[in-house]
Amino acid sequence: MLTRTALEALARRPAAFLASGWPWRSLAYLLSSTVPGLVVAVTALSISLVGRVPLMVPAGIAAAGLAVPPLARFERWRLRLVDSTPTPRASAGRRRDAAVALFSLFVFWWIDLLVVGATVGGPVVLILSPVLQPTDGAWALAAAFTASAMGLLLLLVAPYTFTAWAGARGALVRTLLAPRETELAEVLRSRARLVDAFETERRRIERDLHDGTQQRLVALSMRLGLARLDLPPDSPLAEQLAQAHEEAKLALVELRELVRGVHPQVLTDRGLAAAVRNVAARSPVPVDVDLSLPRRPPQSVEVAAYYVVSEALANVAKHSRASRAAVRGRLAGGVLTMEIRDDGVGGADPARGTGLTGLADRVAVVDGRLSLSSPAGGPTTMRVEIPCAL
Repeated sequence: MLTRTALEALARRPAAFLASGWPWRSLAYLLSSTVPGLVVAVTALSISLVGRVPLMVPAGIAAAGLAVPPLARFERWRLRLVDSTPTPRASAGRRRDAAVALFSLFVFWWIDLLVVGATVGGPVVLILSPVLQPTDGAWALAAAFTASAMGLLLLLVAPYTFTAWAGARGALVRTLLAPRETELAEVLRSRARLVDAFETERRRIERDLHDGTQQRLVALSMRLGLARLDLPPDSPLAEQLAQAHEEAKLALVELRELVRGVHPQVLTDRGLAAAVRNVAARSPVPVDVDLSLPRRPPQSVEVAAYYVVSEALANVAKHSRASRAAVRGRLAGGVLTMEIRDDGVGGADPARGTGLTGLADRVAVVDGRLSLSSPAGGPTTMRVEIPCAL
């Protein structure tokens, strides 16, 4: 998986993280705070040379005004060290750039250098204890080498500490420069449009299958059945017609199952409760259904909840080795809650391609939340909460 930020790099395995360039990039990011630190020092020295107190305030304001634009560009440039995602300019770009530069001047730079000093400088001093401290006597020598060993351990942990601060600082700078709310809102809107387009196409396919192909198969099955009546039962052609008739009926059954899988008509006609009971009745694993839905949720919510239940029960049948499952649903306080449990072996993992990631994405489109508890040995519980407009 592509790592784009220092915070994402922290989630990698220790060996992979320490062998990557992210610790060094994070350290360079923090050490580059010496630039705003030098700007502050030079500005303070210049103001002190003015000599007159009444002139110091306007001189400080003028110096800050001159330093803000280049520092803002510098912050955007060095942000790439800990966040490789391009940072678009927001509508209030200049004000946001100025805010980042001012934060860097008065807050961030000394914290950055303090973090580097504490996480790197401190352990290095401890490691050099046998050299820097007098070691007269066995106790002093033992204490010096003990401090050196502790410094070595702290130095091994240091990359995690300063990378965490560098990643958090970079995330804050990115938020100040271009808030993710607008980007996230646009992503959610585009994903919702894709889901709506999928639903429209799905209904068209369902209608075409139901009104076209299914009707043709019904007519074919009837014609084959009538043709069988006109032939002697023991003739070779009658046997072939019987086989063709059975194949046509099987094809019709499979097509009806396909149409039901695309979008069950019962969901449209009778709502979520009836559709869930329908899919539970067809499950090879016995399913207890307990639903309390005083009213029908919005159509998008019904579709999302149905597919969650359908996919969850399919996973129960395929992977869980469960002897029984249960579906519980409640609609209260403007929130639809669906819970699917089974007594199987557990160990469900979205990374293993069991459709859980797709379900979470489908629920997220309707502003819902999916949680999963599936310890090894079971049981497995999937819980979905979707807000419903009152």
